Formats: sequence, C-alpha cells, structure tokens
Amino acid sequence: MNSTSGFIYNVLEWVTRFAYVNLLWILFTLLGGVLLGFYPATLAMFAICRDWLRGDTGKPVFPMFWEYYRRDFVKSNLLGLFVTAIAAFIALDIFYIQTSSETLSWTHIPLFAFMLLFTMYLFYLFPTFVHFDIKIGWVIKNAFLIMLINPLNTLLIFVCLGSLAVIMQTIPALAVIFGGSSFSYIIMWLALRSFSRMNKGGELQG
Repeated sequence: MNSTSGFIYNVLEWVTRFAYVNLLWILFTLLGGVLLGFYPATLAMFAICRDWLRGDTGKPVFPMFWEYYRRDFVKSNLLGLFVTAIAAFIALDIFYIQTSSETLSWTHIPLFAFMLLFTMYLFYLFPTFVHFDIKIGWVIKNAFLIMLINPLNTLLIFVCLGSLAVIMQTIPALAVIFGGSSFSYIIMWLALRSFSRMNKGGELQG
C-alpha cells in the first residue's frame, strides 16, 4: 500500500468511526427513552472520543460504548438532572420574555450572560465527568474551576465549533451523520489540553 492509498484508507477509517459513534449515540439515546438515554449516551460518546485522543483506537467501538453507557447510567443521569434543571430555568425565562409584553432591554443582559456562561460550562462539564473518577459534586465544581481559568481555550472551542456549525449548516447531511461525534471530539480534544495543564499545576481538586 503506497502512501496515498494509506492516507485515503486512514481518512475513510476515521470517517466510518465518527459516523458509527454518532449512530450509536442516537440509538442508545432512544434505547433509554430519550429522557433517560440522552446523558448516558452523550457521556459514552465523550468517553470514546477521550480514548481515541489518548491513542487507544484498537478496541471495538460497540462493546466500549455499551460498557460506558451501562456503567455510568445512573451517575450520568444524576448529572443530567443538574444540567436539565438549569436549562429549564433558562427556557422558562426565555418563554416569559417571549410571551410578555416586554421588549428586550438591558435588564435582560444578565440572563443572556448567564446563558453564555452556562454554555461555556458545558464545554468542560462532560469532559470532566468522563476524564476524572470523582463524585458528581466534584465534577460540577472542577468543571466550573477549569472554565474560569481557561478563557483562551474556551474561546478556541467556540471558534472551532462555530466553524464546524457553519460547514454543517451548508451541508445538513453532515450534521445527521457526524454532528454529535465531531462536536464531542473537538470539545474533548481542547478540554484535555486544559486538564493536562492544570494537572501539572496541581489545581484540580477531588
């Protein structure tokens, strides 16, 4: 196999991997009835991406996905309750603004600032869950700490995800085939950089 053929083979192999994990994410979300399946499936997808980024690409994907899904089913749903509660609070506030006679004004700035902060927080919450073997309380605290002291990394996540979103908006089929897995891979990749830097400084707790 020459270098060109090898390159094409590697590209196709990774394309297949991303598509397969994305499919598993959708199927296992449905397996849990969506409400109970979404968070275990999402965190299993992040865990698979973490394995890939650490060079562990030789294991069969399905057994590993199922193991992460099954093992952390309860724990991931407990984290999901926390995330869903905050998301519901934001949704109710937005619904109130839309249904009230109020127009958008400076008084709504705190809400939109909180939405932005919450989005940045999620960039580190899921990776923290799958990377560290710690209790939910420490996951929540450490993810917030990591977000606060890594503003440049967070900005880079926004740039990468924004660029990917533009591409997928142009070609919607890509979002269906690779949406979840590609987004989680980018987030996990950049989150691991933050984890490595903070571990060296001994800043993580738990």
